[in-house]
Amino acid sequence: MSKLTQTEKLSKVFPSYGRFDISLVKGKGSWVWDDEGNKYLDFTCGLAVTSLGHAPEKVGAKLKEQIDTLWHVSNLFHIPGQDKVAQLLTENSCADQVFFCNSGAEANEAAIKLARRYQQKIKGVDRYEVITFEQSFHGRTLATLTATGQQKVKEGFLPLPAGFKTVPLHDLPALEAAIGDHTAAVMLEMVLAEGGVLEVQADFLQAVVELCKQHGLLLIVDEVQTGMGRTGKLFAHQHYGIEPDIFTLAKGVASGFPAGVMLGKDYLREAFSPGSHASTFGGTPLAAAVMSATIETMLEDKLPERAAEMGSYLKGQLTEKLADCSFVLDIRGKGLLIGIECKSAVGDIVLAGQKRGLLFVTAGPNVLRLLPNLYVSKEEIHQAVDIVSELIHTYAEQTDGEANS
Repeated sequence: MSKLTQTEKLSKVFPSYGRFDISLVKGKGSWVWDDEGNKYLDFTCGLAVTSLGHAPEKVGAKLKEQIDTLWHVSNLFHIPGQDKVAQLLTENSCADQVFFCNSGAEANEAAIKLARRYQQKIKGVDRYEVITFEQSFHGRTLATLTATGQQKVKEGFLPLPAGFKTVPLHDLPALEAAIGDHTAAVMLEMVLAEGGVLEVQADFLQAVVELCKQHGLLLIVDEVQTGMGRTGKLFAHQHYGIEPDIFTLAKGVASGFPAGVMLGKDYLREAFSPGSHASTFGGTPLAAAVMSATIETMLEDKLPERAAEMGSYLKGQLTEKLADCSFVLDIRGKGLLIGIECKSAVGDIVLAGQKRGLLFVTAGPNVLRLLPNLYVSKEEIHQAVDIVSELIHTYAEQTDGEANS
């Protein structure tokens, strides 16, 4: 019997993903294997999800233990594991309350709902609009794709929900002009990961904080990709010394198990009164066990600090290897969220990397994005940098040659 092609394997699945022609079946640490036995150094981490590496032993042991105990109960009952996770998160952040869900989009949806409900039910004002920024990414639900500052995710989904405004990042006059009588919150990422690995400027962020205070707005920070140690702090907003009213987590919070968290200040508690918001699968005993093991491991092994150190090393190695390459416009990012901006589209470089046994992704058409796990070694960084730099130099030469022909 002939082997099915990747397209044939997925023929019963909606083609909503532009998938690479690779079937991954096994992973350990920084490495993954496909169904043909090929080995790859993984600098994608499932898009910043497997931050402890693939199949981390401590987390796996907790999951196996919980599988033999209790899988699911309704949130109509107390779930002790949730209390443990909530304690870990609030003890290590500025937040006081948490809501558990299943994904980053759900966490951001919960944040939007909480901001509206707080303004309307607690403050008694007709505020519902959320201001976001161009090139941001907040999810794929109707509300969160409307909040997203990228037109491509909105095509074909009209009409979009009302109550959102989008302004250019770092354009303070545009932000000030967008604030009106119905504005409830401002929502932003500390690093626009999907939008090109763009870091928010500290002075602009401070201005946003002051505007929120001045106008009685809530500040929502989307930490779905930047949270859980990825940028060199447990949460990226901690780099800036600010305290958001609400922030959201997903991706790295549960080592690949579906989980999302929305966190907020204590004064928001009454806005989410019984029956106001819910999730069937949010914070199940299984999810709570994986989250607590992930967070405990991250704190015990000081992985945010390690991400800062290894991220600096990775950026330094890339800068050294690519210093003489005019095709590269910028190397940026925080911790182990690194972007390499190039003069033209870089999709072919990603495909060439796969043939060399290295997995990485883009962040927009012209930016390569590197997302290794937080335990990544210097040896693995050297391997990745050697491949990436060689591919970029080769592609740059080919591009120059075609331009001159």
